[in-house]
Amino acid sequence: MIQELPALVPMRFTIATYNIHKGFSHLARRMVIHEVRDRLHGLSADILFLQEVVGVSERHADRYHDWPVKPQHEFIAGERWQEICYGKNCITPHGHHGNAVLSRFPITAHENMDISAHAFESRGMLHCEIDLGKGKPKLHCLNVHLGLFERGRQWQIRALCERIRATVPRDEPIIIAGDFNDWRHKANRMLMDQLGVDEVFQQVRGRPARTFPSVLPVFRLDRIYSRGLRILDARVHYAFPAARMSDHAALAATFETTQAT
Repeated sequence: MIQELPALVPMRFTIATYNIHKGFSHLARRMVIHEVRDRLHGLSADILFLQEVVGVSERHADRYHDWPVKPQHEFIAGERWQEICYGKNCITPHGHHGNAVLSRFPITAHENMDISAHAFESRGMLHCEIDLGKGKPKLHCLNVHLGLFERGRQWQIRALCERIRATVPRDEPIIIAGDFNDWRHKANRMLMDQLGVDEVFQQVRGRPARTFPSVLPVFRLDRIYSRGLRILDARVHYAFPAARMSDHAALAATFETTQAT
């Protein structure tokens, strides 16, 4: 008698994306990295996609007595996210900043790619492969921060699509998240058409979320895209005037793995 193997149990996890504005409030009026850390801890996300993360800043360390001794991605991670990956994008005379992925699951591989379209605008794409556990698919996480100019964004989206087509098998799930600066929604259409991904807020609420500026959001700049996962929920975490947080809202989404067909 042939014994049937037990079906794989779907796994549920939550991700969040946030442009932390280098740990400063809107218009850089106030250092808020401690509040940012508390806010991100409150989201209870398993995987964080962070943009504009300061790795080193000698100027800020000299100016602010409570500036974290550790790089911001390590300071935010604390004991909640054991796996940390930082992609340095912009180097200044006083330090550097970039994107970071923080995970409660093992990061088994990572690569940071320079996708700067102009010499005066440093941008990066951080690709991490995450092990969700035994019997679960490998998860590809791509953290992006695209440029301010339309022509450069078009080139960056093409580079993102080429990266995924070249390195991500169709049967392995992906999440693309970050600050797309895509106020005209051209990148949104390109990604869905070329990669077959879903924008999670469009799936759950009918359109991408308004995220900028966070106190009175007008533009839909921050996004979460997925493929090969079941979207369970999508939420926006807005700032309020008294909080004086980053000029972007934070986004979170909960997914469930699907069984291979």
